[in-house]
Amino acid sequence: MKKKTDIMSILGWVFGFGLMYLGIILSKDIASGSYSIDPGNIINFFDPTSLVIVVGGTFTALMVSYPGSQIAKIPKHLMIVLTPKQYEPIKYIDQLVEFAKKARINGLLALEEDLDHIEDNFLKSSMMMVVDSIDPEKVKQQLETRLEHLDERHASERGLYQKGAGYAPAFGMIGTLIGLINLLKNLEDSSSIGPNMAVALITTFYGTVLANLIFTPIANKLEARHEEEFLCNMIICEGVQAIQAGENPKFIQERLMNLLPHYKQNLVGSESGGGGEE
Repeated sequence: MKKKTDIMSILGWVFGFGLMYLGIILSKDIASGSYSIDPGNIINFFDPTSLVIVVGGTFTALMVSYPGSQIAKIPKHLMIVLTPKQYEPIKYIDQLVEFAKKARINGLLALEEDLDHIEDNFLKSSMMMVVDSIDPEKVKQQLETRLEHLDERHASERGLYQKGAGYAPAFGMIGTLIGLINLLKNLEDSSSIGPNMAVALITTFYGTVLANLIFTPIANKLEARHEEEFLCNMIICEGVQAIQAGENPKFIQERLMNLLPHYKQNLVGSESGGGGEE
């Protein structure tokens, strides 16, 4: 299955951090009303203590919340976000309709020679059950169980980032409290006011950025990837069961097309010259 670089995700992070950096280094002269760029301002937003509290606290909380096997999947999830597999439901529908036509003419056993050429493991194993004459009710139960497990597994993996999006601001607030406590305890020492106030404010900044520019976007993109894969697997389940039941290929095509979102149905209709109603 082909993979394609997700330019939107890359551009989103580049522009997100780039515009934030621009906002930090851009200064306005109140007297003249003019703007100037001071790259040195970025130093004001770097505080090792705040990084330890927010980043360290967030990831240690995730380590407590999830098993190591789940944490180890973070690089894999980033690859799914940046270079996802291309799930094309129309191609699955076309392939299933071709299988239906062949099975209708030559029988289900005639599909056995096509199994080695199927790249998608879910489609291949599903078609293998049909070719092996497994009871239709058992095939249905097996396919539904696989879909449920896929949904649960992906939801659990997204949950890691959704939890992270909650933990990060919370540790930002913890850092704020630490900074304020240290500030109040050392009010007589004027030299400590600045560093303690920096910890109090920058931890909140780090926590907000981590939650809204890292964790939440990854969780949302993983959900989008899940919906693409789940739709194709649902099409496979419906198509395989219809083929096993010996339904008419044209009816199978219409049935599977109805599973697509309206905008995809309209797109296919316009490409075929038939248009489509909203």
